[in-house]
Formats: sequence, structure tokens, C-alpha cells
Amino acid sequence: MAAYLLWAIVGLILIIAELLTGTFYLLVFGVAALVAAFIAFMGGEIWMQVISSVAATFIGVYLIHRWWKQHPKQTASENSLEVGQTVIFEQWVDEASRTARVKYRGAMWDAKVAADASAVGSIAVRAQDVLTIRATEHGVLMVSA
Repeated sequence: MAAYLLWAIVGLILIIAELLTGTFYLLVFGVAALVAAFIAFMGGEIWMQVISSVAATFIGVYLIHRWWKQHPKQTASENSLEVGQTVIFEQWVDEASRTARVKYRGAMWDAKVAADASAVGSIAVRAQDVLTIRATEHGVLMVSA
């Protein structure tokens, strides 16, 4: 079998595997194999095929790394639909650790009250005060005034 067909088959297999995983790195390897297939098809020696494949891989990994650095993933907490919603403060569970029970969507939830929310103005947080969800962490709402 011709070298360019082997490179092309490997490239296509890697690209298909990428579609199943979504990491983008397999896509880079698949494209690099297709570059080597093109070099082989044009009559390039094996060392040219390997070097072009390695060069394409390094360039692709660098570009993906740079893209991820410029577009960091949001954490689940920052991406949560609860962020920005309001809750009703019900009671302290442990005021020293800032743990409280709040009412949200008709149910009672555990919450950590931010230090700046312990006193709204000069008045301490008390039952029926409205607080805002700032984040979620392991099922616990992080709230503040």
C-alpha cells in the first residue's frame, strides 16, 4: 500500500476519534498525518513526511494552547444559572462559620454568607432579608447582600 494512503487513513482515523472526544489535540495529530500524506503523495521522502508531520503537530499544539490561554473555560460555578438569583435568608446554622439556611425556589438550601453580607448597613442579616447568589460550590450557595 502506498505511504500516502497509510498517512491518510491514520489521519482520518484520528480526526474521527477527535469527533468522539472533543479535545482538539487528536484533530492536530490527524491534520499532521494528512500533511504527511500530502508530502508522500507529492513524492517526498519518508524523512520529509515525518518532519512535516512533526512540524504540523507542534504548530497545531501551540495554536491550540494559545487559543485556550486567551479563552479560559468558565468554572461550573461561574456558569451556573443560579448566579444572580435572589434568596430569602431564613436562619443561621453556624454564624461563626457563616453557614446559613436560605429559601430558594421554594426549598431550603445551605448557604455560605459572604463577610460583607453579615451586616447590611449597620443591621445584621436577619430572617426574611433578601440576598443574592454569587456562586455555587458543591451544592452550597455562596450569597451576599
